Amino acid sequence: MASGAFLFIAAVNTSAHAQTQPAASAAAAGTIEELVVTAEKRSQNLQEVPIAISAYTSEKRDLLGINSVQDMTNFTPGLQYSSQGDRISLRGVGRLTNVQAADPGVASYSDGVYTSSTVEAGKTPIFVDRVEVLRGPQGTLYGRNSIGGAINVISKRPTEDFYAEVRATVANYGRTLLEGAVSGPLTEGLQFRLAGNWEKQRDGYFTNVVPGMPSQGNVIDQYYVEGQLQGKFGDRLEGWVKASIAGWNNGAGGPGGQTSYTPGPYNPLETLPSALYINPNFACSGVATNVVNASPTGCVNPASSDRRKFASTIAQTVSLDETYVLATQWTYHFDAFDLKYIGGYDTYHYTLVSPLDGGAVQSFQIPLSATATCNFVPGCTAATIRPGGSSSTYQENKHWDSHELNLSSSGSGSLQWLVGAYYYHEAYQQPVFTTLAAQTGLNGLVQPAVPALTPLGVASVFQNRSYDDRPQLEDTSYAGFGQIDWKFAQDWKTTLGIRYSHDKKDGSESVRLICYQVAACGTVPETLGTLSPPVDVTAATVYGPLQSLLLGGAPVAPPKGVVNNGKPGGVTFTPDGFATRNYDASFDAWTGTAGLQWDPDRDTMAYARYSRGYKAGGFNVGITTTLGSSPYTGPEHSDAFEVGLKKDLFNHTLQTNLAVFYYNYQDLQAPLTIVNTQGGLAQSQGVFLNVPKAISQGVELETIWQPIDHLQVGFNYSYNDAHIKQLTGIIDPNDPTGVAAGAKPIGALSTCAANPTAVCDIYSGNIVRAQNLAGNALPNSARNKVALNVTYTVELDKGSLSPSLSYIWRDKQYGTIFDRSYYQAPSWDQVDARLTWKDKDNKYSIIGYVKNVFDSVGYESGSTATRYSGLATGGIPMVLTGLGDHGVSPTYYLTPPRTYGVELQYRF
Repeated sequence: MASGAFLFIAAVNTSAHAQTQPAASAAAAGTIEELVVTAEKRSQNLQEVPIAISAYTSEKRDLLGINSVQDMTNFTPGLQYSSQGDRISLRGVGRLTNVQAADPGVASYSDGVYTSSTVEAGKTPIFVDRVEVLRGPQGTLYGRNSIGGAINVISKRPTEDFYAEVRATVANYGRTLLEGAVSGPLTEGLQFRLAGNWEKQRDGYFTNVVPGMPSQGNVIDQYYVEGQLQGKFGDRLEGWVKASIAGWNNGAGGPGGQTSYTPGPYNPLETLPSALYINPNFACSGVATNVVNASPTGCVNPASSDRRKFASTIAQTVSLDETYVLATQWTYHFDAFDLKYIGGYDTYHYTLVSPLDGGAVQSFQIPLSATATCNFVPGCTAATIRPGGSSSTYQENKHWDSHELNLSSSGSGSLQWLVGAYYYHEAYQQPVFTTLAAQTGLNGLVQPAVPALTPLGVASVFQNRSYDDRPQLEDTSYAGFGQIDWKFAQDWKTTLGIRYSHDKKDGSESVRLICYQVAACGTVPETLGTLSPPVDVTAATVYGPLQSLLLGGAPVAPPKGVVNNGKPGGVTFTPDGFATRNYDASFDAWTGTAGLQWDPDRDTMAYARYSRGYKAGGFNVGITTTLGSSPYTGPEHSDAFEVGLKKDLFNHTLQTNLAVFYYNYQDLQAPLTIVNTQGGLAQSQGVFLNVPKAISQGVELETIWQPIDHLQVGFNYSYNDAHIKQLTGIIDPNDPTGVAAGAKPIGALSTCAANPTAVCDIYSGNIVRAQNLAGNALPNSARNKVALNVTYTVELDKGSLSPSLSYIWRDKQYGTIFDRSYYQAPSWDQVDARLTWKDKDNKYSIIGYVKNVFDSVGYESGSTATRYSGLATGGIPMVLTGLGDHGVSPTYYLTPPRTYGVELQYRF
């Protein structure tokens, strides 16, 4: 792009943010360029679209340094993204789980094809022409799972003239990125484009202190290649097709890769190691007869003193293979309207292998005699115990196809219309299992052989898997929609849209649980001289009513959405020892929009809009569930009201965009873990909770100011009050008695002894108390966000030099529906700096950058937490200290540390 063409792209209704073609002359003259978008499936000036939109062209992403979806959240009001879980939300509406049977709340479309992942929006600028972020329910044109909004990714297309470009980036942490693209005509009316990249980062953001083990956090080795064809066939028919292939052979990098750390003396997930049960509470609690190994690879958690250090004997890996994407668009132009087909197919196999330590204790020492006291006295005999070796394998094996056919008016008449039909089908397997590595115990004892597992006399292959869950489901959706825009007066236009959507989900889940070396198995794990065999506890734990039946209780009907096969809870046992349950549910809804737009002059547009949003219901299957008693979740709905003003001032040198919104948000789908009150074997009995009512309301302001030639200042502020309006009777799994600061328990605190029939928390000796959560913030919704950018372009004889400085500030946010200190990620800020040189012929660019200049700590989402206090050894509760509220240890998800590098771009 030529000199002086920087434009700040940041806030709500980010309009008029620079053409995708070089357009520096107007910018240099002191005006702000316009941007054409397709947010409403027709080309429009963004400043004239009555929707809150942020749009990012490839040129602006280069100048701002938006290289990832996480970067995009810094400049987009209300947008939040967790790279570890690939979860995104807008204005507090989004996705709180990676269970594939629960859909995202923000729909992502890549070249018109729906995808449940946000990865496409993070592709580098060499592939993407622009990214449009549409805030608020898009219940008409983007109906599928767009209750929070939609992200529209538009690829760079083939060019009519020959074009080629190469890019290379070298950065710290051993990162290199090589990219190239070539485009041009094949014959008259037919063009091609071929592009690809290879990215590798050798060193991670987190250092493993275990000798010989690799670092983690954005350790990647991945490639992406795509080819396109575009043509016109006569005067009326035009078509486009894109095919791509991708592969990841990453360490702990990419979606699912490590971004988290857990403070405290050691990690929660090692308090009950399954491979060899030696309770760290017992070994590391400071009890006089048991003294810990204080080495960094022992009981001391390296993250306690350095949040970017951890100890693990298992390396995390993230892989993606068998990944192919096909997208196509065909348009036939009739005299008064266009007929358009948008279709696509996607298939991939994703695998994440992670240690179950999360970055804490992997070994410790315990005296061979339970009565010995070492205190690190020379000559004191101790054995090294390595409870590590327990890993989790998570997979997504998924494919889907998408088809849309629409008719839209052409021309510039006062009445514009669009009608269409949509069909989508996906099928996936999401197996998850925990593997226990074979280990040698105390005194050289070898892990015992696995006998035929029971009950029910079922022999099965253990495969060293303590948890094995194998869900497979299908999702079929179809919809019909229509929208009209009528300019009924010179300055007034109205919009009306309606959509009917139907979703059907069905499939099955098979689970097996093996209890190994814990007291709940009926063994005595504290006996150091023996190792007990595993016990099959599937039938006793997979489903509460089934357990009751095995103990002589009455049969219980299956929960909603579970196929009634005549068995209690719908659960049957197969010859391989798995408990299997089938699911089947359908959902449908009418959604739409109604709006009024006022254009009193060419520089002013005001609008008021109502939108109805919908997200299908689903099931809590896979990940860590065990066929819980409440797997079903109902659909979500929202009624959203928004008024906005888009205004250009002072001869187009100041642009101010304002949006005010209010959502009545119904039945938010929130996963919740059932409280483990009894110690011993802690199974994740998850439920899906529909929050009856929530509110999201706020104000979003963006200004772009170009006071003099070549200087632009962008300022973005957003306020989002997203909170629960109605929800009661909920138990915090980390504070089951409701005594943490800020809790609103129902009923007085009383002891278990005084209430022998009540549900008791044996750790504290008090009864469990539910809470009223009205007023609690919605997860991952920062109340305040600020973005400021200043860029000045210096014109020189041989080119231009553009220094750019950005400041980002984000408010605190919570990771769950509980507003507690251990779920809270603090507020944070960040400074980024870039320097761009561009020669006068626009043949090459050199970009030097530093992100997070002061190496500040940022949080991509709220925190999660695990309860330490009270984890039992031999049935005796033990209380830890130094872990914050009531022995609860939080886990924080960090943004990247300081990164810096140089990028060279050369255009042929």
